Amino acid sequence: MNRIAFAVLILVPTAGFAQEKKPDPKDAPPVPIVLVDLKRTGAVSFEKEILPIFGAKCHVCHSGNLTEGKLDLSTYASMMKGGKRGIDIVAGKADESYLFKVSGHIVKPIMPPKSEENPLTGAEVSLIKLWINQGAKPPAIDTKIKRTVVLSLPPILVKPVRALAVSPDKTTVAAGRGNQIHLFDAKTGDFKKSLIDSELKTSDGKPAANSAHVSLVESMAYSPDGKTLATGSFQEVTLWDMDKGTPKLRIAGFADRVVAISYSVDGKLFATGGGAPTEDGEIRIYAADGKLVTDIKNGHSDTVFGVSFSPDGKLLATAAADKFVKVFEVPAGKFVKSFEGHTHHVLDVGWTNDGKKLASAGADNIIKVWDYEKGEKVRDIAGNTKQVTRLLFVPKTATFVTCAGDAGAKLWSAENGGAMRSFDGGKDFLYAVTVSDDGKIVATGGEDGIIRLFNGVDGKLIKAMLPPDAEPKKDEPKKDEPKKK
Repeated sequence: MNRIAFAVLILVPTAGFAQEKKPDPKDAPPVPIVLVDLKRTGAVSFEKEILPIFGAKCHVCHSGNLTEGKLDLSTYASMMKGGKRGIDIVAGKADESYLFKVSGHIVKPIMPPKSEENPLTGAEVSLIKLWINQGAKPPAIDTKIKRTVVLSLPPILVKPVRALAVSPDKTTVAAGRGNQIHLFDAKTGDFKKSLIDSELKTSDGKPAANSAHVSLVESMAYSPDGKTLATGSFQEVTLWDMDKGTPKLRIAGFADRVVAISYSVDGKLFATGGGAPTEDGEIRIYAADGKLVTDIKNGHSDTVFGVSFSPDGKLLATAAADKFVKVFEVPAGKFVKSFEGHTHHVLDVGWTNDGKKLASAGADNIIKVWDYEKGEKVRDIAGNTKQVTRLLFVPKTATFVTCAGDAGAKLWSAENGGAMRSFDGGKDFLYAVTVSDDGKIVATGGEDGIIRLFNGVDGKLIKAMLPPDAEPKKDEPKKDEPKKK
């Protein structure tokens, strides 16, 4: 017994020595940013000094609809509210403020992340610390980040799928992933190619390599003939020549993100929706060649998230953060009527094939069906536990598909409100859904960056699609696949 015990004592430390691993760089403590002596005693101005820092360095991930960690740095009020960790700023105590500690690289996760090419400087971190220690005083008037700041490329790890579209010939699924656009085979899910604007540059003149837009791709739609793909991003829309796979026109001058695009059935017009949060929503109607036809002023008092032409092309329905669904004449843009009932942002809208009903998707987790002529609600459709982010009718039918923040996607009947089919497999918040004109192809996408292709008839997953540079190595399981034991 004693010999056995002695052998164990000898072997254990030897085994431990043999298995000793080198420290993982990922586990290393952060290196704090070196602060500077600002040599000032005067009060720091939030609106003139602090807000511009966050506008230039943090707004990509912490403003508008993209608020990582539920932290919105676009206004003083939202900043002081904090994020999912609670209060991030302790007035008068910078060293106890989580916001200072992550921005100063004192604790992980450091902000902005290392993948971001626009890190905070020692002077900027010192100014943030001084402002907090002075009591984190508010501005005289709380204003939002002005989007005239230099727009840099999104962080490498920020690759949400926010826009999808099936080509009219049903051969291709186009996907906006991060600031890139990828094309996949609509039958097999195999990667085809990426759309790249070789002349694209950031606001400070740097090349935007392998990109379709500088900022995130927020919306897209194919023209009915399939020759053009319109894609929306921050302050711009690009029209792509799909035969050549190159941009043919870039339309600028938008106030903020273009989060909705829709073509008329005849393809002669397309409409865009967007606008800065809490400011007048933008609704514009363009000719197919990109010439502005109508700029509908004061249509909504907040961001327009959804636009949809009626089947006859004479009307345009819009959905916005002001909780309204509205309808305007085309092309004049004259207001016709509005529909009120959602208790939160209305995120999308569409028409039945006969133009007699509308369906709208809300951040109140509810889908509403409206009688257009009577201007009345027909029914509420429940079944989602988080906001319904997109809604798209199957052409020439009274059925529509939706996706939601609860990772669910469904096919619904506008006639009876019943759920006809589910498209399961989503693992995270879904932003985008698309469907072919025959309903046989459905695709979804969201926060995890994966595009999922479904058989629209039986709801079965065909493939979880990723571009080649995002595919896991052969010895690593995909996110949708279980790890082998």
